[in-house]
Amino acid sequence: MNSPINPSSSRLALLCLCALLFFPAACNRAPTQPAATAQIAAKRYPLKGKVVSVDKSAGSANINNEPIPGFMDPMVMSYTIKPPATLDQLQPGDTITADVVVQPDNTYWLENVKVTAHSQTPAEKPAATVHIPSPGDEVPDFKLVNQNSQHTSLHQYRGQTLLLTLIYTRCPFPDFCPRVSHEFAAIDRQLRADPARYGKTHLLSISFDPTHDTPKVLRAYGFSCAGSTSKDPALFDHWEFTAIPQTELPEFADYFALTYKEEGGLITHSLSTAVISPNGKIFKWYHGADWQASDLLQDIAAAHAAS
Repeated sequence: MNSPINPSSSRLALLCLCALLFFPAACNRAPTQPAATAQIAAKRYPLKGKVVSVDKSAGSANINNEPIPGFMDPMVMSYTIKPPATLDQLQPGDTITADVVVQPDNTYWLENVKVTAHSQTPAEKPAATVHIPSPGDEVPDFKLVNQNSQHTSLHQYRGQTLLLTLIYTRCPFPDFCPRVSHEFAAIDRQLRADPARYGKTHLLSISFDPTHDTPKVLRAYGFSCAGSTSKDPALFDHWEFTAIPQTELPEFADYFALTYKEEGGLITHSLSTAVISPNGKIFKWYHGADWQASDLLQDIAAAHAAS
């Protein structure tokens, strides 16, 4: 004869079954991540400076900033401005304050831009602004002296697409002259691997520090930039290192929107890189370091197609 089912025993068995189903699921559940894994916050630095030029199409401005403790010495830098509408309030000569926002990946921009003193020159006078090289502009025949002490000029490169960037060999800031020289080295290597384009292009690194950057100094700098241990002079057949004579420097700097100021053995300066078409006219101009070798290689192809 079967014994009657005990209700208490049934409830106990049901509880045990639920426990067996629950605990494996609990063991397989990933532990909750602590909140400490949140992204590292951006750093912020107070900036004071003067507006040198404004580029609304790029959403940026060149600012001659005072020393920024813990971040940067005084120099002219290109800054992205956020929000871009702030650029409508700025004109060359304005004195500003702002916050420099620096991300962990070293990208940076300006926020909270405030004009503390307006330029004394009315905005409607374009002569007061920095000249901006524009596509189609004829490039003057500036005279240069290269690493071999040879006198050259820009017009002699007509018929080739000319890549031109402005540097000085003592520049200690990694994101300035060393960076653009590194990118030019990458461009030179890639063009050497493509004979069809190699013969149709020429690279010029032009120093705006002619007193220090003698032909001997430029030659050593060129080999260093190219990473050449053999010191093969064939490097300079395609990539020359030149200096603009002191007498031509003011006009040259004005044409290529170069701002520079020597202080304590260093030169605070802006950056300027140009792609010049085979017909000797500006094809594209870059006002900062916001370009890579791949960008200029695309410009070369476009300039060739347009010529």
